[in-house]
Amino acid sequence: MNIEEEFNKKLNAKKYEKKKLIEEYEEGEEVKDIFVVKFKKGVSPYQKGFSFSLVLTDSSGESMDYRYWGGTDEKKVKEIYDEIKEDSVIHVEGIVSSYKGKLQLTTNEGKGLIKIVKESEYDSEDFIKKGAKDLEELYNKLNKKISGVEDDKIKKLLKNVFNEEFGEKFKKHPAAISRHHNWIGGLLEHTFEVVRYCEVSCEIFSDLDKDLLIAGALLHDIGKVEEMKTTTRIKGTKIGQFVGHLVLGTIFVSKKMGELNFDEEVKEKILHMMVSHHGKEEFGSPKKPMFPEAVALYYADEISSKIEGMFNFIENSKKSTDGDFMYNQRKGCNIFLR
Repeated sequence: MNIEEEFNKKLNAKKYEKKKLIEEYEEGEEVKDIFVVKFKKGVSPYQKGFSFSLVLTDSSGESMDYRYWGGTDEKKVKEIYDEIKEDSVIHVEGIVSSYKGKLQLTTNEGKGLIKIVKESEYDSEDFIKKGAKDLEELYNKLNKKISGVEDDKIKKLLKNVFNEEFGEKFKKHPAAISRHHNWIGGLLEHTFEVVRYCEVSCEIFSDLDKDLLIAGALLHDIGKVEEMKTTTRIKGTKIGQFVGHLVLGTIFVSKKMGELNFDEEVKEKILHMMVSHHGKEEFGSPKKPMFPEAVALYYADEISSKIEGMFNFIENSKKSTDGDFMYNQRKGCNIFLR
């Protein structure tokens, strides 16, 4: 590398790098790191001056409360607060403390800082991960699954849904904000995994309607394209918060079926598979699975999300402990890490 190339490399280098995920920080630790602002909570007075609160997040999807303890100059504190926007990337110097049983990051004026980081100064992959798989290759495989459907009306529906415009959105979309497949292309990876598990079910149980089951697998999470969006983080949309992906997907697919004069019984079965794929009312499904293909889809979705979620938990937990086990609060048990 010559002198000019070395200079350009340094000139274009990102100034700030993400050092640790939120879940890796411990009480008492000094922090000099970058985060994404998830929420702002306003300026308020306290005994020694004025303060404000934020909720910070990163690529893990986890969150941490942040508190800036300013001095008596209210205008100065408000200027700092007003400059910060939701989805801003900020560099923070502070201390991790504990408040009401939860970890909190704090900065005291004069002892640390908080500042906005420009887009050119950080790597977007520090906040929205990219998957390991080739998305074009995987999407081509998904299209081959559609081409393999024998029922002409179901195939026409799937081709109508996965058209060129929608396909571009779908193949880059995450499947979740946290826990599983929460990266660029995660929705495509998760959907393909669910299709493969459904194909195995058809090999074991020959009475399953394969075309119906594959259609349910391909369409079950289609509403997530409307439910979430990516900025400097993966976040819920307004309509996603109000309605959720089960309903959004059902409305979307129902409209597509209406355009194709779809068979009524097949239509009802596909829509039922979509609304029941979470399996239980307490998990968001308004109906439990009522026929074999719906049951197969539910468990395929569970296997894909739960296994990937456990791998994700293990990978992140290994960074914060040398122990063999880590307690997973969501599952209510220890998870073996080695």
